[in-house]
Amino acid sequence: MKLVVFGSSTGMCEEIAGKIAEKAGADCINVTDLTAEKLSGYDTLFLGTSTWGAGEMQDDWYDGVKVLKEAGLSGKTVAIFGCGDSESYSDTFCGGMKELHDAAVDAGAKVVGTVDASGYTYDDSEAVVDGKFVGLALDDVNEPEKTDDRIDAWLAQLAL
Repeated sequence: MKLVVFGSSTGMCEEIAGKIAEKAGADCINVTDLTAEKLSGYDTLFLGTSTWGAGEMQDDWYDGVKVLKEAGLSGKTVAIFGCGDSESYSDTFCGGMKELHDAAVDAGAKVVGTVDASGYTYDDSEAVVDGKFVGLALDDVNEPEKTDDRIDAWLAQLAL
């Protein structure tokens, strides 16, 4: 069973989460509705956040991360996705994904789904490790025409 969990302030990450859930055949919930009990029924999680401030996760994820750590993610596969604005926030593009990635790793999850960063235009991102984003980075503000293709390629790579 698959679950998409998103944190969204403006609705963009929620919209993206809905697309991923539909394409992956997954259930979808807002992180504000996340509980350890809900997590227990899923073996694959897609965790998504928008990026705020100086590259932070969406605010609701701070409580969500506590749920992930308390529930423990040992034996679960996690894929991260993030929404950002590579033009206006080029120096922190999709940086919130790194916090979410680290929280999933700390909770014991097997994290999959890195994406080559060379296909993106940005200045810096905490979410890039060894030339790859720790998950799927999306810029639906400036590159909406690339979103569906990027989601499809990512899901095909994951083969979950």
